[in-house]
This record gives sequence, C-alpha cells and structure tokens, in this order.
Amino acid sequence: MSARRIITVPVRKVEGASDTAADDLLAVEEPLEIRIRGRSVAITMRTPGNDEELAAGFLFTEGIVGEHTSITRIAMAGRNVVEVETGGEIDLEKLDRHSYISSSCGVCGKASIQSLEAAGAISPLRDRPKISRETIHRLPVALRERQSIFDRTGGLHAAALFDASGALLEVREDVGRHNAVDKLIGAALLGGEIPLHDRILMLSGRMSFELVQKSAMARIAVIAAVGAPSSLAVETALRFGITLAGFVRADRFNIYCGEWRIMAP
Repeated sequence: MSARRIITVPVRKVEGASDTAADDLLAVEEPLEIRIRGRSVAITMRTPGNDEELAAGFLFTEGIVGEHTSITRIAMAGRNVVEVETGGEIDLEKLDRHSYISSSCGVCGKASIQSLEAAGAISPLRDRPKISRETIHRLPVALRERQSIFDRTGGLHAAALFDASGALLEVREDVGRHNAVDKLIGAALLGGEIPLHDRILMLSGRMSFELVQKSAMARIAVIAAVGAPSSLAVETALRFGITLAGFVRADRFNIYCGEWRIMAP
C-alpha cells in the first residue's frame, strides 16, 4: 500500500470572535533515505510518492550517476528507503558530501558554479527551443490546474515540464521545491529522455541556485517561475546560457537572461 500524501488533523477554526472544532488537511512530510549498493547516501524530507524518481533525479543532478543506464535497479526497501544499484564506478568522495538534505534548502552548503561545472553540467543548445510570449503567459494557469494535492492542503510546491508549444507533459508536487524538480528529472532520466533540450521547466515558487543547477545538469534551456530568481540563480543561468523568466503571470513576466529564446509578437 502506498504511503499517504495527505493526513487529516483536528483544528480550532477561528472566525471573528467565535471558534469551532473542525478538521484540516495537511501535506505529509517524512524522511526518505537514499542508498546506493546498501550504503546510505542522503536523507531528504519529502512528500511520499514518486520516491524512485526522486532518488534517481537527485543522484543525476548531483553528478553521481551520469545516465539512466548507470542505474541497474531502483526500488523501495520499506516505507522510507530507496535502494539503488548502479553499474560502473561511483565517486565515493562525492557521496560523502551528501549526508542530509532538508525539504527547503536542498543540499546545504553546495559550493558554487565551479562545482556545477565539475559535476559535468553542459550548456543547453542555444538555438532552441523558441517560445512565444503567449506560451509563457499560459504556463502558471496550466500548472495550477494540475496541483491536485496543493488544492487540498495549500502546502506543496510544484514543478512541471512543458514542450515549446506550452503543452503540459509532467507535473510533480512535493513539500520541497528541489524535490519536485528532482522527481521530474528523475522520471525523465528513468525514461531515457535526458537531455531535455526542448522542454520548459515551470516552478510554482521562486528560482534558487539549486533549481538552476538541476536544470543545467538535465540541459533544460528555459525556466519560468511565478516567483523571483536569486542573484546566484541568474549568475548561473548566464554562465550556462539558460533562459530565466520570473514573476510569470497571464499579462506579464520578467526575462532575466536568455531573451533570444522568447519570441516577440
């Protein structure tokens, strides 16, 4: 039986001068341990579901595995453990750095753009995709319509992949924004779809360095978000030639870099 993603808790609902007993729905947050060849690699706080994708995406975006064929087996080993078997050599020193991930900040202490380059990130193709401004405007509504757990709890981040025409391909939700992205990239990795040259990544919140880092590893060329990017996110996107669009709404957005991929009317 799959783990629950939503639980019901009793609350006192206050409205004006009165309060009443009621039930509220909460998004579940539980630890997930990722193991390679029986060795514990990382613990992340996540919303249960798509855990194999989360593990695969994390290992790929951190440069621990390079392609889907590197993973020979991936499966749950209990409620909150993913076991991964890999072929070839694994960088044990790199594994030692990844002992704990929080749901909010990802791998704490992640060094810099130089460490991203050392992990094998390559700039996406510069000449594609070409995206209309109208397509960018439509992304937040399309994402919001697929945030099923958020609708019930109000407590999850979401990430989605779209094609260049704005067709929604995949959505993942999680209590951690970086987990949602890892689940998306992990699904693509296990499906043999990396690199994601022609995809748009849409985020329900802000754009941090780590989200741009993960996109660069998957060679995603365009990232859009309803929130703002950080300064290091923009610096990283500039280094790798990634297009960033922030504060995306139905009538406006800001382009922070990579404007050549977004076509004027």
